[in-house]
Amino acid sequence: MRARGESTLAALRARAASVHEAAELKALLAELAYDRRRGARVLAGAIRQRREALARETRRFEGLLARARALRAAGARWVAGVDEVGMGPLAGPVVAAAVVLPERPDLSGLDDSKRLAPRTRARLAEAIRRQAVAFSLAEVWPDEIDRINIYRAGLEAMRRVVAGLFAAAPRLAVDHVLVDARTIPGLTVPQTPLVHGDALDASIAAASILAKTHRDALMEAQEALHPGYGFATHKGYATAQHLAALRRLGPCPIHRRSFAPVAAAAR
Repeated sequence: MRARGESTLAALRARAASVHEAAELKALLAELAYDRRRGARVLAGAIRQRREALARETRRFEGLLARARALRAAGARWVAGVDEVGMGPLAGPVVAAAVVLPERPDLSGLDDSKRLAPRTRARLAEAIRRQAVAFSLAEVWPDEIDRINIYRAGLEAMRRVVAGLFAAAPRLAVDHVLVDARTIPGLTVPQTPLVHGDALDASIAAASILAKTHRDALMEAQEALHPGYGFATHKGYATAQHLAALRRLGPCPIHRRSFAPVAAAAR
């Protein structure tokens, strides 16, 4: 039997499921501390595990904010993160994004876009667009990729996206750019390349998510324009499905003809 005043286990479980803040979890643990029911002890153990996971995530997220905070402490006013996606596909554009985040963004689960499930990426992309102080997107399409080569196309997409950010928010005074593993040519403000930057810095991670979700949407739209290739599924990457369609149908206007599999299919 439960003592007078004790909540039912079902009610306690429901409360635990609805709580997401560390302070609330701590208060619920305090309430369970003297509850001798086996179910209550099991629930308390599960809550402790959640608190530990929340603490780890908080530490990880604080680490993602550390570089921008250090730059601001050294005198920077606003810091932008830049990343690009789409270097490897056989079709479609390279897309770059630049993001300026507020000092205390509320972006639970923010990470390198490649590590995230599509639904989580979509949720975070919406939150980033809503919370960002400023953001910009830029595209370089296959005709230009074939003309200047894919490496230079990636750099050009990042150069354009920073120029677009400055044009969109001229009064923002972005005075430092954090870049995922590249050095952007022609910038007039200091920049810092970070290897695996999308896993190390919040603004670069946010840029990777916006670039990825934007490019995926572009490729899904190409499905209707160029049916039969499966662009909505593989987004232009060299999957077995895509290679088979390329051999069967030949290249379409958004294929990168300077890439070997596309050039072979065009012969």
